[in-house]
Amino acid sequence: MAQTIQATKKYGAVELKAFANRYILIGWLVATVFSFSSIGAYHLIGKLTEEDEPVHTVRILKYSDLGPPPSLSHQAATAVAVGGASVRPSVGIPIPVPDAEVSPEQSFMSQTEMSQQAAPAIAEMSDGATSAELQIEEDGPPPDFVPYEKEPTVVRRVEPKYPELALRAGLEGNVFVKVWVDKEGKVRKVVLLKSDAPIFEEAAIAAAQQWVFTPAVMQKGPVSVWVSIPFRFRLTGNK
Repeated sequence: MAQTIQATKKYGAVELKAFANRYILIGWLVATVFSFSSIGAYHLIGKLTEEDEPVHTVRILKYSDLGPPPSLSHQAATAVAVGGASVRPSVGIPIPVPDAEVSPEQSFMSQTEMSQQAAPAIAEMSDGATSAELQIEEDGPPPDFVPYEKEPTVVRRVEPKYPELALRAGLEGNVFVKVWVDKEGKVRKVVLLKSDAPIFEEAAIAAAQQWVFTPAVMQKGPVSVWVSIPFRFRLTGNK
């Protein structure tokens, strides 16, 4: 009895690698074709839908091609029709007066006679009867803080008189006051801030009232401000 031996076909790792390489190559080719097709379709659609750029035609004219210049003569302006008032105004219309009611003695001054007369304000100033100086109005004491661009500067400084009683007793002290400097630089009011010896307060206030300043300036105009002044009463030889 004859025994037929059929050879078994081999199937293993070598065959699987071959199949894998083949399908990988097929997949790469398909992906490449799809990519190029998509890119080509995108550019083709953009090219087909692209609008043509407008063409600008430039015409070069010669001097001889220009027409004659316009006439310089003035043309008559177009008349504009203005409608008249529908209702006749009744205010300001002069009413004639009969000659019998006009006073023959009434006379009117001519322009020459009117120009020779001086104004009332000028006449008063020329006579010297009423000559008022221009003064800057003050509304009242300024607040404690007033902004300014230029601070007031002392023009006249008056030293306080040492009280005779304090001089005999050998007393010394300090007095601090604040003064209201108006828009003309004058001291309008003196306020006592503090002092360590009441005997010197009256002398300090009397001296501060005689001080003169240049006014403080804010935005090219004078302003009234408060200025603090310290007075130190010291005997000769003491610091």
